[in-house]
Amino acid sequence: NAFMASGGPVLFLIAGLTFFMWMLIFERVFYFHGGLKDDVRVAIDQWEGRPERKSWNAHQVRYALISRVSEKIHSNMDMIQACVALAPLFGLLGTVWGMINVFDVLALTGGGDAKQMASGVSMATIPTMAGMVAALSGVFANTYVTRTAERETQLLEDHLTMDH
Repeated sequence: NAFMASGGPVLFLIAGLTFFMWMLIFERVFYFHGGLKDDVRVAIDQWEGRPERKSWNAHQVRYALISRVSEKIHSNMDMIQACVALAPLFGLLGTVWGMINVFDVLALTGGGDAKQMASGVSMATIPTMAGMVAALSGVFANTYVTRTAERETQLLEDHLTMDH
């Protein structure tokens, strides 16, 4: 794989981070389309099973039910955001790594070996691009997952009515 070789060892780190980030994103999407419905149904059934829903105690029970489901809804969201933030930093690490190789070639050859210098420049730019692509894809996916989580939390709050 010429692309991975030309990007240097940091490219493997970026690929691993991107894979991990997307596994977390897919886990959240699958939860929203599967397990969340069961968690919401359990919370609604517990709430509807209460004989009264207007007292201070009822307010606290409602708050606890919403908090439990909301915690499950927002699980792994911080990890996704951390991966999005780390991707460009790993790209920058690759840039520094590649520039060190360029300076090493300059020190050894005095600037006479353009082919080796080009390899170092390639090793400096490819991880930068890869880190930015990973971060951008993660930003869009994180926005979708975050909006879905907020919407589902709000819908749960709306379902747990305090009318009787």
